Amino acid sequence: MINIKGTNVTIMVKDMDKAISFYESIGLTLKQRWENHYALVVTEGITIGIHPAKDAEVNSGTVSIGFMIDKIEEAKTLLDKNNIVYKQEDDGKSGMYLHFKDTDGTVLYFVQPKW
Repeated sequence: MINIKGTNVTIMVKDMDKAISFYESIGLTLKQRWENHYALVVTEGITIGIHPAKDAEVNSGTVSIGFMIDKIEEAKTLLDKNNIVYKQEDDGKSGMYLHFKDTDGTVLYFVQPKW
């Protein structure tokens, strides 16, 4: 049995500075950066690795990253303040969602769960 000590999701980006700035603007903190080779941004429950893409095409495929929050209105204010376009959705079952994308098109969302 292997003892896993931590996890992260790595996303490929075109511009390290722009990506880090974006994730900081939505509430994550830069944990560590290795020049333009790799960076880690964190918030409670997740570490996201940021890696420069070698190809002209950057795409996260079918991956989305969700951030659970207490107050959807605070998230809307944050996104509006940072001029981030989002779509609000209430699925009637699990919660209120704000769907948006990072600077490279990775699908993200804030959710205020109903449970």
